[in-house]
Amino acid sequence: MDEDCSVLQEEEREALLSIYDGDEAFKQVSPTIYQYKYGEDSDNKSFLLEVEWHNNYPNEAPKINLDMFYNKHIVSSVKENIKDKISKEADHYLGESMTFTLFEFLKDFADELVANQPDKEVTESITKLSIDDDESTKKTTKKEIMSKAQKRKQWDRLDSKGEKPRGYDWIDVVKHLSQTGSSKVEIST
Repeated sequence: MDEDCSVLQEEEREALLSIYDGDEAFKQVSPTIYQYKYGEDSDNKSFLLEVEWHNNYPNEAPKINLDMFYNKHIVSSVKENIKDKISKEADHYLGESMTFTLFEFLKDFADELVANQPDKEVTESITKLSIDDDESTKKTTKKEIMSKAQKRKQWDRLDSKGEKPRGYDWIDVVKHLSQTGSSKVEIST
C-alpha cells in the first residue's frame, strides 16, 4: 500500500464520517467499505450502493458493488447502467478523493438511472407461481394385470431384448399364392 494513498484514505475517511454524521442512508461497513442507500425502504426503485477502496485508491477507481440482498428487486440492466455511470464518473476523479463525489453524483441522477426499473416488484409474480400436485388432477393409468399364463405367452413371443423376432410379419409367398390363386401370365414369343 502506497503511503500517499493511505494518508489520502485516512483524510477521506474522516471527511466522510463528519459529512454524513447522523445520515441514516450512509453506513461505514469497514475502514475501506462504505454504503449509501438511495430512496425509501418501501420504494421499489430504492437501492444500496457499496464503494470499496483498493490499496491504491484514490489512484485507482474504487470497486462499485450493487449485488447485495437489498438490491434483489433491481433489474440487472438497471444495475449495469448505474455501474457504468459511476465508473465513468470515477475515471474523472482519479488521484483525488472521490467517494463523496460519487455518492452525491448518484443522488443527483438516481431517478434518471432507475427510470427503467418496473414499478411493481418482479419477484412478486414469481412467488405466486406454484405447481399443483393434487391427486385429483393426476390421471392414473391402470396397469394391465395379466395371469402367469398370459405373461408366459407374451414372453414366448419376444426375444431376449423384449423385441419381436426378425421376420415375424413376413408373408409366406407360396401359401399366399395358393390362397389367392395364380393369374395366368401369357408370354408371347
